[in-house]
Amino acid sequence: MASARARRKGAAELLGPAPLVVVSERPFNAESPYSQQLGLLTPVDRFYVRSHFGLNQAPGAEDWRLEVSGAVQQPLSLSLADLLGLPARSLIATLECAGNGRRYLEPPVPGEQWALGAVSTAEWAGVSLSEVLARAGIAAGALEVLFAGVDRGPSPVDGATIRFERSLPLEQALHPDVLLAYAMNGAPLTADHGAPLRLVVPGWYGMASVKWLCSIEVLRAPFRGVFQADRYVYDFGDGRPVEPVTSMRVRALIAQPTPGARIPASGAQVRGWVWSGAAPIAGVEVSDDGGETWVQAELGARVSPYAWCAWQYRWRPSRPGAHTLLARARDASGAAQPLAPDWNRLGYGNNAVQRVEVQVGE
Repeated sequence: MASARARRKGAAELLGPAPLVVVSERPFNAESPYSQQLGLLTPVDRFYVRSHFGLNQAPGAEDWRLEVSGAVQQPLSLSLADLLGLPARSLIATLECAGNGRRYLEPPVPGEQWALGAVSTAEWAGVSLSEVLARAGIAAGALEVLFAGVDRGPSPVDGATIRFERSLPLEQALHPDVLLAYAMNGAPLTADHGAPLRLVVPGWYGMASVKWLCSIEVLRAPFRGVFQADRYVYDFGDGRPVEPVTSMRVRALIAQPTPGARIPASGAQVRGWVWSGAAPIAGVEVSDDGGETWVQAELGARVSPYAWCAWQYRWRPSRPGAHTLLARARDASGAAQPLAPDWNRLGYGNNAVQRVEVQVGE
């Protein structure tokens, strides 16, 4: 099997400029160039990559198994062929890293210094998690379902070797749209994206969608692992209670024009993508004066309740010179993007309004 790095090199040779913006090499983390996102689906080689530990090689499908254990009536040990024989399901979903935008927090916080490209959209195919749990049979007293990948590495808390593990409340795990995914955009998963099997939890930040999945354990007590209790929590440092990171906050990004662009006096099309994990999008507003005034943008068709949708606005500047473009989204729950980040110690969920400086000239 070719290494993930070799495949990335081949893709770069075919596509010209490197399709991903590397944030860190070890473990490999890279952003999607969202300013080049033209269609609904992000090509696999341009889909952002989030890894917590290094993985030399993805487990081969021929010797990989998924173990289902814990508070179940019938433990299971499933091969990829077993899963392929179960009823298939597909859906289009946007995944966003919980740390997307961490680079812009002040004062700075630790962690991968993502700009705004840790978000992408794909069509995922696999088996409903609920289908597998039904075959195992949920035992009395079950509260959560724990998912573990094969990747291992040093704990960010004490340096001990741990696996990447996350749990979901049982009610969430039983939702029919939570997938055990083995395909992405019509092809088998690649190593970077969790081959041969990953979890996909639509609407939640990407940490919930455990990659390289190898075990599922039904629990009768809450899981308190590092990536559940010490990381992926909102710790505001101002007396507010610590909260778990769950669904994606509402956000609109401007894909075009890009920062520093020169715009003709006749104007330009301002376009981008908008999504929310909590509720349907209610609208996007655009400002060309740094947020003093706002106008409604046009929303594109929403093809999936879990996917971003396009928005656009035909901008006709009132004067030459420097302008600051902003796009602000709101969803049906009443949530709206703030103008300033909601600072927290670990830098999660920064959905503050993006500011794009452009120059209008003759």
